[in-house]
Amino acid sequence: VQLQASGGGLVQPGGSLRLSCAASISVFSYNYMGWYRQAPGQERDLDARMTSGGTTNYADSVKGRFTISRDNAKNTVYLQMNSLKPEDTAVYYCRLTTYYGVGYWGKGTQVTVSS
Repeated sequence: VQLQASGGGLVQPGGSLRLSCAASISVFSYNYMGWYRQAPGQERDLDARMTSGGTTNYADSVKGRFTISRDNAKNTVYLQMNSLKPEDTAVYYCRLTTYYGVGYWGKGTQVTVSS
């Protein structure tokens, strides 16, 4: 399984970015996919995830600002990030977990929120 993440960059506070994660397998072949962030010196934490059935859950810190979605035809999961704050600055990783509990990480993409 390969995951290709993209979409990071530099954005001003209050701005928006959309991250993409393209999977090499069907989006229906996994248990769930999610987006995690890791700031310098911090652990990697979950921001949002979606099950193959479409159920989503979010970290409290991003509820109402971030939205996870997918394009089934493209085997791609997105993270729409709005109202970005400086504390959202981190490397963002997508992760796919199979029904057997095997997890795969994509290469991280840097998001920097700064004026």
